[in-house]
Amino acid sequence: MTAFLGKRIASSAIPLLFVVLGVFCLARLTGDPVNLYLPLSATPEQRAEFSAAHGFDQPIAVQLWDYLAQIARLDFGESLRTGQSAAEMVLDAFPATLQLAAVTMLLATAGAVVIGCLAAYRPNSVADRACSFLSMTAASIPDFWFAIMGVLVFGVTLGWLPTSGVTGGPEVWVLPIATLLIRPFGVLVQVVRGAMVAALASPYTKVARSKGASEKRVVFGHALRNAAMPVLTVAGDLTIGLVNGAVVVETIFGWPGIGKLMIDSILQRDFAVLQAAVLLTAVTIFALNILIDACYALLDARVRHAVPA
Repeated sequence: MTAFLGKRIASSAIPLLFVVLGVFCLARLTGDPVNLYLPLSATPEQRAEFSAAHGFDQPIAVQLWDYLAQIARLDFGESLRTGQSAAEMVLDAFPATLQLAAVTMLLATAGAVVIGCLAAYRPNSVADRACSFLSMTAASIPDFWFAIMGVLVFGVTLGWLPTSGVTGGPEVWVLPIATLLIRPFGVLVQVVRGAMVAALASPYTKVARSKGASEKRVVFGHALRNAAMPVLTVAGDLTIGLVNGAVVVETIFGWPGIGKLMIDSILQRDFAVLQAAVLLTAVTIFALNILIDACYALLDARVRHAVPA
């Protein structure tokens, strides 16, 4: 297991380096911060002073080298907008995104396991077809459309739920979680159903039934355990997608997470904050991938022993 995890961590180093280089270069394409932070009446001397104070007067290669040296020292610079440490701003915003993603996936996975198992227990029944139709519909609905309709119907028309912010009770979580949950739930129901149909028709479940095992033990003790591997893989990928793709939802609902911080940093050309936010998100995604692989290896010994030389 140690060798397996070591190789997975090492294989993540090169993609992470490309992420660092990519975000550094792409951030500069948003424009010159001097034009945003200084008035049109600023003199050439003032513009030159601002650029020199923040290192923008240096060639791109020099700026990149300085940035890599800062990262090596775990120094991510300061925000152009607030003067606050970029790392502190990102670390303050990141827990809100993680909480949203964790609660969403917990609810989506629990609900999908229940619905998927019920649908798989009697394949091609009315309940199975209804579950399949609803799950495929949920998996096809765009997040941004569902978010806008949720705001329009439940926030504006009915006035039942707040449309933005995190101040208040549990009701502030309903629309963001519902928006993020609908697609993963639809996908996971299909995955659980497919895996459970195959597991319930397998020889080991037939043997378990022939030995007098109860249906509860057959379904949850034998079939679900063996169907957990594809479900775990897909759930992990969906969780990564939530962490990486919560930008739209956080922007629509004013959720103070990493996605909204990225959008604000792009609009304000706050390079240090944008770079720190993307880097932390990338590290989290790589860490989640390694965690998923570790769980997969624990469930299947063939995976952890199939470590390439």
